Amino acid sequence: MTSPPAPVFDQLLLRDPHRRYNALRDEAPVHHIRTPDGAPAWLVTRYDDVRAAFTDPRLSVDKRLSSTDGEHGSSLPPELDAHLLNRDPPDHTRLRRFAAAAFTPRRVADLRPAVERIVSTLLDGLAGNDQAELIGSLASPLPLQVMQELLGLPTQTSVDFRTWTNTLLSADANQPAQSRSAMVNMRRFLIEQVAHKRAQPGDDLLTGLLAARADGDRLTDDELVAMLFLLMFAGYDNTAALIGNVAHALLTNAELADAVRTGSLAVDELVDGVLRWNPSFPLAVRRFAREPVTIAGQLIPAGDRIWLCLASANRDPAQFTEPDTLGTAGMRRPHLSFGHGIHYCLGAPLARLQTTVAVTSLLNRFPGIRLAVSAQDIRWRESFRLRGLVALPVFL
Repeated sequence: MTSPPAPVFDQLLLRDPHRRYNALRDEAPVHHIRTPDGAPAWLVTRYDDVRAAFTDPRLSVDKRLSSTDGEHGSSLPPELDAHLLNRDPPDHTRLRRFAAAAFTPRRVADLRPAVERIVSTLLDGLAGNDQAELIGSLASPLPLQVMQELLGLPTQTSVDFRTWTNTLLSADANQPAQSRSAMVNMRRFLIEQVAHKRAQPGDDLLTGLLAARADGDRLTDDELVAMLFLLMFAGYDNTAALIGNVAHALLTNAELADAVRTGSLAVDELVDGVLRWNPSFPLAVRRFAREPVTIAGQLIPAGDRIWLCLASANRDPAQFTEPDTLGTAGMRRPHLSFGHGIHYCLGAPLARLQTTVAVTSLLNRFPGIRLAVSAQDIRWRESFRLRGLVALPVFL
Protein backbone atom coordinates (compact mmCIF):
# COMPACT_ATOMS: atom_id res chain seq x y z
CA MET A 1 0.00 0.00 0.00
CA THR A 2 1.32 3.43 -1.00
CA SER A 3 1.77 5.90 1.84
CA PRO A 4 0.10 9.33 1.50
CA PRO A 5 2.30 12.03 -0.06
CA ALA A 6 4.43 13.90 2.47
CA PRO A 7 4.82 17.71 2.33
CA VAL A 8 8.64 17.78 2.22
CA PHE A 9 8.85 21.21 0.56
CA ASP A 10 8.57 23.32 3.68
CA GLN A 11 10.44 26.08 5.52
CA LEU A 12 12.97 23.56 6.86
CA LEU A 13 13.95 22.62 3.33
CA LEU A 14 14.16 26.28 2.31
CA ARG A 15 16.48 27.03 5.23
CA ASP A 16 18.79 24.05 4.76
CA PRO A 17 17.97 22.16 1.55
CA HIS A 18 21.06 19.95 1.42
CA ARG A 19 20.59 18.69 4.96
CA ARG A 20 16.97 17.84 4.15
CA TYR A 21 17.77 16.18 0.84
CA ASN A 22 20.59 14.18 2.45
CA ALA A 23 18.19 12.90 5.11
CA LEU A 24 15.62 11.92 2.48
CA ARG A 25 18.25 10.11 0.40
CA ASP A 26 19.58 8.25 3.43
CA GLU A 27 16.05 7.21 4.38
CA ALA A 28 14.95 5.88 0.98
CA PRO A 29 15.81 6.24 -2.72
CA VAL A 30 12.23 7.21 -3.68
CA HIS A 31 9.69 9.21 -1.66
CA HIS A 32 5.98 9.83 -2.17
CA ILE A 33 5.70 13.60 -1.71
CA ARG A 34 3.40 16.57 -2.17
CA THR A 35 4.90 19.31 -4.33
CA PRO A 36 4.72 23.04 -3.52
CA ASP A 37 1.72 23.42 -5.84
CA GLY A 38 -0.19 20.69 -3.97
CA ALA A 39 0.21 17.83 -6.44
CA PRO A 40 1.32 14.34 -5.43
CA ALA A 41 4.61 13.19 -6.91
CA TRP A 42 7.56 10.85 -6.46
CA LEU A 43 10.98 12.24 -5.51
CA VAL A 44 14.00 10.24 -6.73
CA THR A 45 17.08 11.00 -4.62
CA ARG A 46 20.02 8.74 -5.51
CA TYR A 47 22.57 9.31 -8.26
CA ASP A 48 22.28 6.04 -10.19
CA ASP A 49 18.47 6.16 -10.18
CA VAL A 50 18.34 9.82 -11.23
CA ARG A 51 20.85 9.29 -14.04
CA ALA A 52 19.00 6.22 -15.30
CA ALA A 53 15.67 8.06 -15.17
CA PHE A 54 16.97 10.74 -17.54
CA THR A 55 17.23 8.16 -20.32
CA ASP A 56 14.35 5.84 -19.37
CA PRO A 57 11.90 5.76 -22.32
CA ARG A 58 9.09 4.84 -19.91
CA LEU A 59 9.30 8.35 -18.46
CA SER A 60 7.95 11.31 -20.40
CA VAL A 61 8.14 15.10 -20.03
CA ASP A 62 4.73 15.46 -21.73
CA LYS A 63 2.31 16.70 -19.06
CA ARG A 64 -0.65 15.41 -21.07
CA LEU A 65 0.22 12.02 -19.57
CA SER A 66 -0.45 13.31 -16.04
CA SER A 67 -2.87 11.19 -14.01
CA THR A 68 -4.15 14.31 -12.22
CA ASP A 69 -6.60 16.80 -13.69
CA GLY A 70 -3.95 18.75 -15.55
CA GLU A 71 -0.90 20.34 -14.01
CA HIS A 72 -1.47 22.00 -10.67
CA GLY A 73 -0.44 25.60 -10.13
CA SER A 74 0.35 28.06 -12.92
CA SER A 75 0.51 26.08 -16.16
CA LEU A 76 2.15 27.85 -19.04
CA PRO A 77 -0.04 29.06 -21.91
CA PRO A 78 0.39 27.03 -25.13
CA GLU A 79 2.54 29.75 -26.70
CA LEU A 80 5.14 29.33 -23.95
CA ASP A 81 4.62 25.64 -23.24
CA ALA A 82 5.61 24.20 -26.62
CA HIS A 83 9.35 24.17 -25.91
CA LEU A 84 11.67 21.20 -26.07
CA LEU A 85 11.85 20.58 -22.30
CA ASN A 86 8.15 19.64 -22.48
CA ARG A 87 8.42 17.43 -25.54
CA ASP A 88 9.50 13.84 -26.18
CA PRO A 89 10.98 12.47 -29.41
CA PRO A 90 10.32 12.91 -32.26
CA ASP A 91 9.04 16.44 -31.47
CA HIS A 92 11.93 17.00 -29.07
CA THR A 93 14.47 15.87 -31.67
CA ARG A 94 13.05 18.32 -34.21
CA LEU A 95 12.96 21.30 -31.83
CA ARG A 96 16.42 20.57 -30.42
CA ARG A 97 17.87 20.59 -33.93
CA PHE A 98 16.74 24.21 -34.31
CA ALA A 99 17.75 25.25 -30.76
CA ALA A 100 21.21 23.71 -31.11
CA ALA A 101 22.06 26.49 -33.57
CA ALA A 102 22.21 28.89 -30.61
CA PHE A 103 24.92 26.95 -28.81
CA THR A 104 27.33 25.53 -31.36
CA PRO A 105 30.95 25.57 -30.11
CA ARG A 106 31.75 28.28 -32.65
CA ARG A 107 28.85 30.51 -31.63
CA VAL A 108 29.71 30.18 -27.93
CA ALA A 109 33.39 30.88 -28.65
CA ASP A 110 32.40 33.90 -30.74
CA LEU A 111 30.44 35.22 -27.75
CA ARG A 112 33.49 35.34 -25.46
CA PRO A 113 34.55 38.88 -26.49
CA ALA A 114 30.99 40.11 -25.89
CA VAL A 115 30.86 38.41 -22.49
CA GLU A 116 34.23 39.89 -21.54
CA ARG A 117 33.10 43.35 -22.68
CA ILE A 118 29.85 43.18 -20.71
CA VAL A 119 31.64 41.92 -17.58
CA SER A 120 34.25 44.67 -17.89
CA THR A 121 31.55 47.33 -18.19
CA LEU A 122 29.68 45.97 -15.18
CA LEU A 123 32.86 45.91 -13.10
CA ASP A 124 33.68 49.46 -14.24
CA GLY A 125 30.48 50.45 -12.48
CA LEU A 126 31.92 49.13 -9.20
CA ALA A 127 35.30 50.83 -9.51
CA GLY A 128 35.97 53.50 -6.92
CA ASN A 129 33.50 52.05 -4.44
CA ASP A 130 34.46 50.52 -1.13
CA GLN A 131 31.46 48.17 -1.14
CA ALA A 132 29.22 46.46 -3.69
CA GLU A 133 26.36 43.98 -3.95
CA LEU A 134 27.37 41.34 -6.50
CA ILE A 135 24.00 39.80 -7.38
CA GLY A 136 22.39 43.03 -8.53
CA SER A 137 25.55 44.53 -10.03
CA LEU A 138 27.08 41.50 -11.78
CA ALA A 139 25.46 38.07 -11.48
CA SER A 140 21.96 39.15 -12.46
CA PRO A 141 22.56 41.67 -15.28
CA LEU A 142 25.28 39.67 -17.05
CA PRO A 143 23.24 36.72 -18.41
CA LEU A 144 20.36 39.00 -19.37
CA GLN A 145 22.64 41.28 -21.35
CA VAL A 146 24.35 38.29 -22.98
CA MET A 147 21.01 36.78 -24.04
CA GLN A 148 19.83 40.16 -25.31
CA GLU A 149 22.96 40.47 -27.43
CA LEU A 150 22.69 36.89 -28.67
CA LEU A 151 19.03 37.26 -29.66
CA GLY A 152 19.14 40.92 -30.69
CA LEU A 153 16.60 42.08 -28.08
CA PRO A 154 16.24 45.64 -26.74
CA THR A 155 18.31 46.30 -23.61
CA GLN A 156 15.64 48.37 -21.86
CA THR A 157 13.61 45.22 -21.10
CA SER A 158 16.09 43.88 -18.50
CA VAL A 159 14.19 45.06 -15.43
CA ASP A 160 10.85 43.75 -16.71
CA PHE A 161 12.23 40.33 -17.63
CA ARG A 162 13.98 40.02 -14.27
CA THR A 163 10.69 40.79 -12.50
CA TRP A 164 8.76 38.25 -14.57
CA THR A 165 11.24 35.42 -13.97
CA ASN A 166 11.48 36.15 -10.25
CA THR A 167 7.68 35.91 -10.05
CA LEU A 168 7.57 32.59 -11.90
CA LEU A 169 10.27 31.11 -9.66
CA SER A 170 8.62 32.22 -6.43
CA ALA A 171 8.10 29.54 -3.79
CA ASP A 172 4.60 30.86 -3.02
CA ALA A 173 2.13 28.63 -4.85
CA ASN A 174 -0.83 30.64 -3.53
CA GLN A 175 -0.39 33.59 -5.88
CA PRO A 176 -1.51 32.26 -9.29
CA ALA A 177 -2.68 35.71 -10.42
CA GLN A 178 0.85 37.12 -10.22
CA SER A 179 2.26 34.16 -12.13
CA ARG A 180 -0.39 34.44 -14.84
CA SER A 181 0.27 38.15 -15.18
CA ALA A 182 4.01 37.54 -15.53
CA MET A 183 3.42 34.90 -18.20
CA VAL A 184 1.01 37.13 -20.14
CA ASN A 185 3.48 40.01 -20.11
CA MET A 186 6.40 37.79 -21.05
CA ARG A 187 4.44 36.23 -23.91
CA ARG A 188 3.36 39.64 -25.21
CA PHE A 189 6.95 40.88 -25.15
CA LEU A 190 8.27 37.84 -27.03
CA ILE A 191 5.52 38.01 -29.67
CA GLU A 192 6.38 41.67 -30.23
CA GLN A 193 10.06 40.82 -30.68
CA VAL A 194 9.28 38.11 -33.23
CA ALA A 195 7.13 40.56 -35.20
CA HIS A 196 9.85 43.23 -35.00
CA LYS A 197 12.58 40.90 -36.27
CA ARG A 198 10.36 39.65 -39.06
CA ALA A 199 9.88 43.25 -40.21
CA GLN A 200 13.46 44.36 -39.49
CA PRO A 201 15.89 41.41 -39.64
CA GLY A 202 19.26 41.75 -37.93
CA ASP A 203 22.52 39.87 -37.48
CA ASP A 204 21.35 37.86 -34.47
CA LEU A 205 20.05 34.46 -33.42
CA LEU A 206 16.37 35.42 -33.45
CA THR A 207 16.61 36.52 -37.08
CA GLY A 208 18.42 33.27 -37.82
CA LEU A 209 15.70 31.19 -36.14
CA LEU A 210 13.02 33.00 -38.14
CA ALA A 211 14.81 32.10 -41.36
CA ALA A 212 16.03 28.64 -40.33
CA ARG A 213 14.89 25.59 -42.21
CA ALA A 214 15.80 21.95 -41.73
CA ASP A 215 14.80 19.39 -44.35
CA GLY A 216 12.09 21.77 -45.56
CA ASP A 217 10.78 22.26 -42.02
CA ARG A 218 10.65 25.49 -40.02
CA LEU A 219 9.45 26.62 -36.59
CA THR A 220 5.88 27.79 -36.15
CA ASP A 221 5.37 31.14 -34.41
CA ASP A 222 4.18 29.39 -31.23
CA GLU A 223 7.27 27.15 -31.26
CA LEU A 224 9.53 30.13 -31.83
CA VAL A 225 7.99 32.11 -28.96
CA ALA A 226 8.27 29.07 -26.68
CA MET A 227 11.90 28.58 -27.67
CA LEU A 228 12.68 32.23 -26.92
CA PHE A 229 10.97 31.86 -23.55
CA LEU A 230 13.10 28.82 -22.72
CA LEU A 231 16.33 30.49 -23.85
CA MET A 232 15.64 33.64 -21.85
CA PHE A 233 14.07 32.04 -18.78
CA ALA A 234 16.52 29.18 -18.29
CA GLY A 235 19.51 31.10 -19.60
CA TYR A 236 18.96 34.04 -17.28
CA ASP A 237 18.13 32.86 -13.77
CA ASN A 238 20.09 29.62 -13.82
CA THR A 239 23.27 31.41 -14.88
CA ALA A 240 22.73 34.36 -12.54
CA ALA A 241 22.34 31.98 -9.60
CA LEU A 242 25.39 29.97 -10.68
CA ILE A 243 27.59 33.09 -10.82
CA GLY A 244 26.43 34.09 -7.35
CA ASN A 245 26.92 30.59 -5.97
CA VAL A 246 30.49 30.37 -7.28
CA ALA A 247 31.35 33.82 -5.92
CA HIS A 248 29.80 32.84 -2.59
CA ALA A 249 31.85 29.63 -2.47
CA LEU A 250 35.06 31.58 -3.03
CA LEU A 251 34.25 34.25 -0.47
CA THR A 252 33.35 31.74 2.24
CA ASN A 253 36.16 29.23 1.63
CA ALA A 254 39.69 30.57 2.09
CA GLU A 255 41.26 27.33 0.82
CA LEU A 256 39.40 27.56 -2.48
CA ALA A 257 40.17 31.26 -2.86
CA ASP A 258 43.88 30.64 -2.31
CA ALA A 259 43.88 27.73 -4.76
CA VAL A 260 42.29 29.88 -7.46
CA ARG A 261 44.58 32.86 -6.82
CA THR A 262 47.72 30.70 -6.95
CA GLY A 263 46.56 28.90 -10.08
CA SER A 264 46.43 25.44 -8.51
CA LEU A 265 42.68 25.34 -9.16
CA ALA A 266 41.29 26.60 -12.46
CA VAL A 267 38.12 28.67 -12.27
CA ASP A 268 36.33 26.38 -14.72
CA GLU A 269 37.08 23.43 -12.41
CA LEU A 270 35.70 25.40 -9.49
CA VAL A 271 32.54 26.13 -11.49
CA ASP A 272 31.97 22.40 -12.05
CA GLY A 273 32.62 21.76 -8.37
CA VAL A 274 29.98 24.29 -7.34
CA LEU A 275 27.55 22.88 -9.91
CA ARG A 276 27.80 19.54 -8.10
CA TRP A 277 27.91 20.87 -4.55
CA ASN A 278 25.27 23.61 -4.77
CA PRO A 279 23.35 23.45 -8.08
CA SER A 280 21.22 26.45 -8.95
CA PHE A 281 18.41 24.16 -10.17
CA PRO A 282 17.95 21.48 -7.46
CA LEU A 283 15.21 19.63 -9.38
CA ALA A 284 15.05 18.50 -12.99
CA VAL A 285 11.99 19.09 -15.15
CA ARG A 286 9.23 16.76 -13.92
CA ARG A 287 8.57 13.48 -15.65
CA PHE A 288 5.43 11.34 -15.98
CA ALA A 289 5.28 7.56 -16.02
CA ARG A 290 4.01 6.31 -19.39
CA GLU A 291 3.23 2.96 -17.77
CA PRO A 292 3.65 1.41 -14.32
CA VAL A 293 7.39 1.65 -13.63
CA THR A 294 9.58 0.47 -10.76
CA ILE A 295 12.41 2.73 -9.59
CA ALA A 296 14.70 1.45 -6.82
CA GLY A 297 12.07 -1.09 -5.80
CA GLN A 298 9.21 1.43 -5.67
CA LEU A 299 6.28 0.82 -8.03
CA ILE A 300 5.07 4.09 -9.56
CA PRO A 301 1.65 4.02 -11.28
CA ALA A 302 1.17 5.18 -14.86
CA GLY A 303 0.56 8.92 -15.13
CA ASP A 304 2.18 9.80 -11.80
CA ARG A 305 4.53 12.76 -11.64
CA ILE A 306 8.23 12.11 -10.93
CA TRP A 307 10.78 14.66 -9.75
CA LEU A 308 14.49 13.94 -10.10
CA CYS A 309 16.43 15.57 -7.27
CA LEU A 310 19.72 16.79 -8.72
CA ALA A 311 20.85 18.39 -5.46
CA SER A 312 20.53 15.04 -3.68
CA ALA A 313 22.03 12.93 -6.48
CA ASN A 314 25.05 15.23 -6.67
CA ARG A 315 25.84 14.52 -3.00
CA ASP A 316 25.26 10.78 -3.08
CA PRO A 317 28.06 9.20 -1.00
CA ALA A 318 27.89 6.13 -3.23
CA GLN A 319 29.30 8.30 -6.02
CA PHE A 320 31.33 11.05 -4.36
CA THR A 321 34.04 11.04 -1.70
CA GLU A 322 33.21 13.57 1.03
CA PRO A 323 30.11 14.66 -0.93
CA ASP A 324 29.19 17.51 1.40
CA THR A 325 32.61 19.13 1.06
CA LEU A 326 33.54 21.57 -1.68
CA GLY A 327 37.31 21.27 -1.78
CA THR A 328 40.15 21.26 -4.26
CA ALA A 329 40.26 17.47 -4.44
CA GLY A 330 37.92 15.39 -6.59
CA MET A 331 36.50 18.40 -8.43
CA ARG A 332 36.29 16.55 -11.73
CA ARG A 333 33.69 14.03 -10.62
CA PRO A 334 30.60 13.97 -12.84
CA HIS A 335 27.48 15.81 -11.78
CA LEU A 336 23.91 15.91 -13.11
CA SER A 337 23.20 19.62 -12.77
CA PHE A 338 22.87 20.08 -16.53
CA GLY A 339 20.91 16.86 -16.96
CA HIS A 340 21.85 13.77 -18.95
CA GLY A 341 20.95 12.21 -22.26
CA ILE A 342 18.74 13.90 -24.84
CA HIS A 343 17.66 16.58 -22.36
CA TYR A 344 21.21 17.62 -21.46
CA CYS A 345 21.21 21.43 -21.25
CA LEU A 346 22.18 23.01 -24.56
CA GLY A 347 23.12 26.22 -22.75
CA ALA A 348 25.67 24.57 -20.44
CA PRO A 349 28.75 25.82 -22.37
CA LEU A 350 27.44 29.40 -22.37
CA ALA A 351 26.59 29.28 -18.65
CA ARG A 352 30.08 27.98 -17.89
CA LEU A 353 31.67 30.65 -20.09
CA GLN A 354 29.82 33.51 -18.42
CA THR A 355 30.53 32.24 -14.92
CA THR A 356 34.22 31.63 -15.60
CA VAL A 357 34.72 35.06 -17.18
CA ALA A 358 32.74 36.83 -14.44
CA VAL A 359 34.59 35.21 -11.53
CA THR A 360 38.04 35.46 -13.14
CA SER A 361 37.53 39.14 -13.99
CA LEU A 362 36.14 39.89 -10.52
CA LEU A 363 39.20 38.42 -8.80
CA ASN A 364 41.62 40.14 -11.18
CA ARG A 365 39.95 43.53 -10.80
CA PHE A 366 39.42 43.32 -7.03
CA PRO A 367 42.05 40.95 -5.57
CA GLY A 368 41.22 41.96 -2.00
CA ILE A 369 37.48 41.32 -2.29
CA ARG A 370 35.84 39.90 0.84
CA LEU A 371 32.40 39.50 2.41
CA ALA A 372 30.85 42.62 3.91
CA VAL A 373 28.62 40.56 6.23
CA SER A 374 29.08 37.35 8.14
CA ALA A 375 28.49 34.16 6.18
CA GLN A 376 25.52 33.38 8.46
CA ASP A 377 23.80 36.64 7.47
CA ILE A 378 23.75 35.88 3.74
CA ARG A 379 20.18 35.24 2.59
CA TRP A 380 19.12 32.66 0.02
CA ARG A 381 16.08 33.06 -2.20
CA GLU A 382 12.96 31.35 -0.89
CA SER A 383 12.41 29.06 -3.84
CA PHE A 384 12.26 25.29 -4.14
CA ARG A 385 12.98 25.54 -7.85
CA LEU A 386 16.10 27.68 -7.69
CA ARG A 387 19.05 27.81 -5.32
CA GLY A 388 20.45 31.33 -5.46
CA LEU A 389 21.31 34.30 -3.31
CA VAL A 390 19.12 37.30 -2.58
CA ALA A 391 22.23 39.47 -2.26
CA LEU A 392 25.99 39.12 -1.86
CA PRO A 393 27.44 42.24 -0.15
CA VAL A 394 31.22 42.61 -0.41
CA PHE A 395 34.10 44.93 0.40
CA LEU A 396 36.13 45.58 -2.73
